Amino acid sequence: MADVKGTNSVTTGMTGMTRRDVVRHTAVLGTVTLVGGGSVLALPAGAAAAGRPGPDDAPERPTSPNGWELEEKANDVSTVWTRPVPGTGIGVDVRIGDVETVLVHVVRRFHYEIDELRKGDLAGWRAPARVNLKRAEGNRASGTAVAIRPGSYPPGARGGFFPPQLMVIRDILAECDGVVRWGGDDDRPYEALFSIDVPPGDQRLADLVAKLRSWADEPGAGPGTQVDVADTKRRGAATTLERRQRKTA
Repeated sequence: MADVKGTNSVTTGMTGMTRRDVVRHTAVLGTVTLVGGGSVLALPAGAAAAGRPGPDDAPERPTSPNGWELEEKANDVSTVWTRPVPGTGIGVDVRIGDVETVLVHVVRRFHYEIDELRKGDLAGWRAPARVNLKRAEGNRASGTAVAIRPGSYPPGARGGFFPPQLMVIRDILAECDGVVRWGGDDDRPYEALFSIDVPPGDQRLADLVAKLRSWADEPGAGPGTQVDVADTKRRGAATTLERRQRKTA
């Protein structure tokens, strides 16, 4: 092999080729030749392409207003599936896991304490193209919100619930420790809507889920058990949360 000092040339079947010549020659074949230590190593051209994005550089997926990734479909390669709501005989398309646990809890308390739900009264996930992603209703496109009787409590209308029913709603929200937001508190009310109000990975969601799941093994706890929503302590917590959430409307 010829050794031409000062020119960085090597022989790869042809003498007098510089490194630049070797790379240019092999790029045509879809490879890049790296020369070092007296050896020649061929790699796919893409492995040496400058600025080529890797897995960590993939663009972020679009999210709903509460920060959860949108889903284009349900029940098929998705985090959103139709889940049963125990005690109601109906199901809802919702994000499985912790979100499911919380929203199903909300729906069950509504069913037991406000009004019995029937088929057609509950709506969950909707395709992103079918909701306004600039408003809270857009959370449905990530499977992180449900609409209870949307036909009875349409967007923009206020005053759909009687005072005793509102007390229950406030109590449910307080029980969820601010993890759930009611659409009735938004600047443009949507009283049918209940959304997860924390982003993915928020510890408040994990803490609430742990509490709700513990009630499954605790007699006299959870949806379906009698709750005194007029209790002073519970009312205080509900009022405090209401003031806090209304400020962010």
